[in-house]
Amino acid sequence: MNDCFAAPQRAFGVVGIGLGMGLLAFGCTQMPVESRTSLVGERRLSTAVATADTTGYETAAPRDPNGIGTYYLGRQIAHVMGHEGASWLERSGRRQEEGTDLLLRELKLKTTDVVADIGAGTGFFSFQLAKRVPRGEVLAVDIQPEMIAALQENKQKLKIRNVRPVLGSTTNPALPADSVDVVLIVDAYHEFDHPREMGRAIRRALRPGTGRLALVEYRAEDPNVPIKRIHKMSIRQARKEMAAIGLILTDSIETLPQQHLLLFRK
Repeated sequence: MNDCFAAPQRAFGVVGIGLGMGLLAFGCTQMPVESRTSLVGERRLSTAVATADTTGYETAAPRDPNGIGTYYLGRQIAHVMGHEGASWLERSGRRQEEGTDLLLRELKLKTTDVVADIGAGTGFFSFQLAKRVPRGEVLAVDIQPEMIAALQENKQKLKIRNVRPVLGSTTNPALPADSVDVVLIVDAYHEFDHPREMGRAIRRALRPGTGRLALVEYRAEDPNVPIKRIHKMSIRQARKEMAAIGLILTDSIETLPQQHLLLFRK
């Protein structure tokens, strides 16, 4: 996600798919006034002048300045940051802030699993996942060539063989059909420019019968999570968007400090 945190952390941004969390002069904390404005904007969407198509996308006013001005199934898509601040992905406090070790345990991976890390960035999750699937493989997907280069460099530095960087696009993660056991998307889905197209491609990549999508997003239902509203997602919205591509919610894990961990299957 981009420009998400409070004034004390304004030197940082937060990364989603194909992005880096940058040293930019923005903040992402949801301030009281911004919270009210964002929610009012969402309510007004239904009455705003809009141009809609049959895919669930709308271009409508009012436009949240932290979004791209396109709505998908009623949710405005957030801006994505670039690779310039990729070092934010490796910040020392991330494990504690996000409970990343707990997240990985909750995935209950098998040693032979093929896992796709969508929006892999520098590989913060990819290389941890690789240790949990020593007889499997991690497909580290990003849409920026600069991030793919960073992944390759880190792979060589860490001498981890079962991570394969994959250059995707905004509409396709470039994953083989029916081949992935787990797709992991951490704080990135809400920034997908084309969530419907990406979602369909991800669904095609899931292994029939057993493939799972693990969607991690900041909890929109919790006003105490200090993230701008546009960078959060509710369970209800996530279920609606996944249902539109043929995925159903099978589990909602709420043990992480600030995020939903939602598991979907075909």
